[in-house]
Parts: sequence; structure tokens; C-alpha cells
Amino acid sequence: MEKRYSQMTEYELRQEIASLNEKSKKAEQMGMASEFAVYERKKIMAEAYMLDPVDFMSGQRYDLKQENGTFFLKYMNGIFAWGYKDGSEELEAVPISLLVND
Repeated sequence: MEKRYSQMTEYELRQEIASLNEKSKKAEQMGMASEFAVYERKKIMAEAYMLDPVDFMSGQRYDLKQENGTFFLKYMNGIFAWGYKDGSEELEAVPISLLVND
């Protein structure tokens, strides 16, 4: 049975991310777009568990990785930041690994 990301050590998370990078490259080379997207999403989640949620502050605006735009952080719940993308009125959650924390 596989461990959850929340139960992994930093070393195990780094190994998992390396493995997912390899799998996503292979999927991309083989033209398997949906499989590539799954591996990329898993990688984003694993990266989020390597960050400290305390480093992200409610009421702050952050740039979004992989997207042009910003995210206004309303509150945190675990490794997820809840807030609003670029002036949207729809509350949504993103993994903290997608936030650029300068």
C-alpha cells in the first residue's frame, strides 16, 4: 500500500517528484495528454507538501505559477489556499505550490 504524501518524509517526496517528472516526460513524448496532466497534477500536490503553509498569509495577493494572473488568499486549509483568482467572485482552492511566494 502506498503512503500518502502527508505521511512522506522530504526525501521520499523528492524521490516521488523525480519519478513523476520521468513519467510525465514519457507520457508527453508518447502523446498521452491526459496521463501527462495526471502526473503533473500529482507533482504539484507532492510539491505542496514540501512547503510550510505558515509562509503564506491571508489577505495577500500572490502570482500563480503556470498561469498569467494572481490569487488573493482569503484563508488556508492544510496545503490549500482558498481565495479568488484575478478579481473573480468565485471562491476556489489551489495547492500552495502554485503560489509564487517571493
